[in-house]
Amino acid sequence: QVQLEESGGGLVQAGGSLRLSCAASGRTFSNYVMAWFRQAPGKEREFVAAISGNGITTRYSDSVKGRFTISRDNAKNTVSLQMNSLKPEDTAVYYCGSGQMPLAVAPTSGYNYWGQGTQVTVSS
Repeated sequence: QVQLEESGGGLVQAGGSLRLSCAASGRTFSNYVMAWFRQAPGKEREFVAAISGNGITTRYSDSVKGRFTISRDNAKNTVSLQMNSLKPEDTAVYYCGSGQMPLAVAPTSGYNYWGQGTQVTVSS
């Protein structure tokens, strides 16, 4: 069983930055692909970024590429999302997810565990 807990959300002005963190329980953290998804009011949950178990390979949605950076620290069982140049359309609840699947399918499926989410609000 893996438990995930997000932190770091908040209110920020457009153009600002936030750093989200996700702490994971369990002894096999490096076996899991880790990812961030987000869900805005009235919209479906959408993929943001994913990182391979060894931290070498990453994937991003087109909407955040060049602005967001996903990273992980396997010694501390954490994954982070550095968000720069934030836009009002980035406003959403951000969720951390984990799964043991090929990174290629991370944007769409394979997740076994989810956190409760953290709210990010970007004001214009």
